Amino acid sequence: MDSIISLFTSEFGVTLLRFFICALVNWVIIDRLYYRKSHRRDFYFTFMLISVAIFFLVYFMMGMDRGKATMGVGLGLFGIFSIMRYRTDTMPVREMTYLFIIVCLSVVHAMVNIEDLAPNHVVDFGKLIVIDIIVLVAIMLCERKLKVQSTKLIQYDRPDMIRPERREELIQDLEQRTGLKITAVEVGGIDFLKDAVVLRVTYDGKGVNEVDGQFRVRKSQWREID
Repeated sequence: MDSIISLFTSEFGVTLLRFFICALVNWVIIDRLYYRKSHRRDFYFTFMLISVAIFFLVYFMMGMDRGKATMGVGLGLFGIFSIMRYRTDTMPVREMTYLFIIVCLSVVHAMVNIEDLAPNHVVDFGKLIVIDIIVLVAIMLCERKLKVQSTKLIQYDRPDMIRPERREELIQDLEQRTGLKITAVEVGGIDFLKDAVVLRVTYDGKGVNEVDGQFRVRKSQWREID
């Protein structure tokens, strides 16, 4: 029992407390801010486990003596992110932003040195909590003020409809077929042999980007129908 008490009152115990604070903040960001709009369980799973792994990885790379961060930590993180790539599907910008925030918070909570920041732990935790609150408020303001437009890729079977003068007719046809309230249409790849064209439609809805990876169109090929 004494060994357990000494473990949680030691420097490592303080680190565990910082980890629980970090995990709680990351959970609020992922569950209450990200997941409520996207409903993507795969990214929920990824974000939570990456936050846990990054925290302990950075902590042990710095050493149990809690010395200052060395060049090895930076090189190690660079190597990790060079290996970790999402090649199966292109990660949307919103998901990449949340991933970056989660990783940054995990690194900050793991690398902070209590002895360097303040002589007592209460002040140090106060600084961490202030940082967490600032990040949470910034995310909430952006999510509330900036509306994320929903997009979808559609393989369309009438290339003759993509001419600028038939834009309204194209939108009406797409709305009738999909049941979506479409606000913008962009044209990607065109295949006249198969009478098919890839369209990226922007529509009003609660969902986020639902761009499928099966249609490969270079960014330079997209053009908006005026």
